[in-house]
Amino acid sequence: MCALAHVCVVLLLFKSILNCDAQIRYSIQEELKTGSLVGNIAQDLGLDLKRLRSGRARIVTGENIQYTQLHADKGTLIVNERIDREQLCGDVTPCSFTFEILLENPMELHPVTIEVLDVNDNAPTFQNNHLEFEISESAALGSRFVLESADDADVGQNDLQNYVLTSNEYFVLKQHVNPDGSKYAEMVLQKSLDREEQPRLSLKLLAVDDGGVPQKSGTVIIDVTVLDANDNAPVFNQSVYKATVMENAPKETYVITVKAIDADYGANNIITYYFSDRNSPLADLFRITDSGAIYIKGDVDYEKVKKYELRIDAKDQGGLTDSSKVIIEVTDVNDNAPDISVMSFTSPVSEDSPPGTTIGIINVKDLDSGDNGQVSCKIEQNAPFKIKSNLRNYYTLVTDSVLDREIVSEYNITVVATDGGIPPLSAKKTFSLKVSDVNDNAPVFPQSLYSAFLPENNSPGVSVLTLIAKDPDENQNARVSYIVEDSSIGGSPISQYVSVNVETGVIQAVRSFDYEQIKELIFVVKAQDGGSPPLSSNVTVKILIQDQNDNPPQVLYPVQTGGSVVAEMVPRSAEVGYLVTKVVAVDVDSGQNAWLSYKLQKATDRALFEVGLQNGEIRTIRQVTDKDAVKQRLTVIVEDNGQPSRSATVIVNVAVADSFPEVLSEFTDSTHDKEYNDNLTFYLVLALAVVSFLFITCLVVIISVKIYRWRQSRILYHSSLPVIPYYPPRYSDTLGTGTLQHVYNYEVCRTTDSRKSDCKFGRAASQNVLVMDPSSTGTMQRMQGEKSILDEPDSPLEVSCPYLTYFCVTCPLW
Repeated sequence: MCALAHVCVVLLLFKSILNCDAQIRYSIQEELKTGSLVGNIAQDLGLDLKRLRSGRARIVTGENIQYTQLHADKGTLIVNERIDREQLCGDVTPCSFTFEILLENPMELHPVTIEVLDVNDNAPTFQNNHLEFEISESAALGSRFVLESADDADVGQNDLQNYVLTSNEYFVLKQHVNPDGSKYAEMVLQKSLDREEQPRLSLKLLAVDDGGVPQKSGTVIIDVTVLDANDNAPVFNQSVYKATVMENAPKETYVITVKAIDADYGANNIITYYFSDRNSPLADLFRITDSGAIYIKGDVDYEKVKKYELRIDAKDQGGLTDSSKVIIEVTDVNDNAPDISVMSFTSPVSEDSPPGTTIGIINVKDLDSGDNGQVSCKIEQNAPFKIKSNLRNYYTLVTDSVLDREIVSEYNITVVATDGGIPPLSAKKTFSLKVSDVNDNAPVFPQSLYSAFLPENNSPGVSVLTLIAKDPDENQNARVSYIVEDSSIGGSPISQYVSVNVETGVIQAVRSFDYEQIKELIFVVKAQDGGSPPLSSNVTVKILIQDQNDNPPQVLYPVQTGGSVVAEMVPRSAEVGYLVTKVVAVDVDSGQNAWLSYKLQKATDRALFEVGLQNGEIRTIRQVTDKDAVKQRLTVIVEDNGQPSRSATVIVNVAVADSFPEVLSEFTDSTHDKEYNDNLTFYLVLALAVVSFLFITCLVVIISVKIYRWRQSRILYHSSLPVIPYYPPRYSDTLGTGTLQHVYNYEVCRTTDSRKSDCKFGRAASQNVLVMDPSSTGTMQRMQGEKSILDEPDSPLEVSCPYLTYFCVTCPLW
């Protein structure tokens, strides 16, 4: 097939300014079968098959019919559609069509020209199969009669080569060549006609393409009618007429006038003008009047036909004719807007694409010529893109700056192509480009610190607050997960206190909190997106535990003993405002929940004593008289300021007397009357014995303390335990209301190593404190084993001591 196609490859080995590596030219015969080999494009271009595949090699042509096909896997170019040279080019020679081989990454454009060689597949044809001539018998010898030309669609040697007229005695055939190379024939009269001898002649004209293989021909019958004498034929004053007309000129636009002259007179002088080929398509575009004026009859389009050639015949009434040619050139006007074709377009494009990334290739053509066909392209709106042109009629759309999907996620890019005509025509093409997301934004918290309040004694699992981090990315890159960073509070991991929902960011309390143990939680939560690699940001969360009134007041003084009666002594000579004692209470809550108030709930004589609302001091409100009972019992209620409030009650026993015997008598009698009436004497003796024993013991302790004072100071100096100061009641009140009014002596008796042990130091409750045991008869008891709030290990006012604790009190009554 290659031998029959006479494949010819011409490589132009030079670089063109249009970035075309080489221009290839092939020559093939028309009418080749589909699939016939045209050439090895890969070998001729010096490209390997991998480059053709990776570059997505393809044929780019603006025509609707693609005559050739590229096999990128083989690198060959084959015939894709039937090629008819006559249909493709008409009588233009040489006949060829051009296309480009386009490769991407990097972009290359290789022009390819296919020359189509003619084969003798068309026989000469006449428009009419029958010609009639009316010739006067007086026609002069040598008169010429132009015959209809035969058309042969082939070219070159396959075109019409010769005319042959059947042998006769009147006419001979003479052939002529037009300036454009076409041939036509004339019958030349060589013998005078004689109507009486032979009124009609029938001849045959044969058109032959002698050079064709095989030879082909066409035939037309010529009938000649001999008329009576008309000695002169019309003669045109020009053999060729030329005119110009604007394309798209309206109908009935005047073009040109042809003129023929006949020397005859009368009827033989009347000339009629007509197109030689009345069946030609040109007869639908132009018309000629009897006066020889030519007008436009149809639509004239420069892009279809740039030049028209008309053959005009002038015929007189005697049948004599003359022929002339009219050449009409069409002037182009800017009536075609540019046409934009998309070769390739990539969407979406990643937002991290560098500037200069190619997103599309377009081809722009304008069917007009000259300046009307010169096209320039630009982008209509202000967008981060630009258009470049490195190849003829091809433009590349590239990015001009860095893209950011979070600012603009989609662009509508409008490319405007404008020609150079006056006025200019333009065309627009809009590209919708989406920007794909990359994970270039970390989640962001709107606050640098989140604070929340949580009441104590909360239920486990309660929601505290919700964290929201925004990520401007999309899809998986914007999916935020919340994670509590590892930390510890008091040696325990933070996970034992709070948890965070990984999806919603809701922080929940894992356990119930006690304000008295933990007052605040500070931890860090990380927000992490789902990108690869993931991005994250941190935020500090501070949860403040709010105090609730869940603890009642605790009375520190006076100590409520289990079975003994503790009494505060008030001399009968006490003045108004005498400080009897002070109720000391604390509340482990905070804020207003720890604001304490003291009230006298119940008293033996409410007119004698009052309790300070804020400081808890019990003072006399009038002068003590002899009529006042020795034994006074006061009930004081301590109440906090919480909602609802909590309270505690303490009983204060007050002895109104000037001496201990009086006190003992009163308390002993009372006790004896109530509980021990039968054993009064026994209890009084027992009480005296106990008091004597305590007195002697105190003396021994005081002497021991003075002997070992230096040793005590050394032990205290070297000890690692904290020194707990002890202040007796009324030493100084918490509100700074005063100091002790009388002299007090406190002596503490301890063993030599008691500083290192868990020691409990009690403290005197008042100026004069009596401890009465109801089970004894007027005997003072040693305060041992009493439990109170001071026994708690957290109290700063006492330390338990398993060895020995004595109270030695120097009292004026003794």
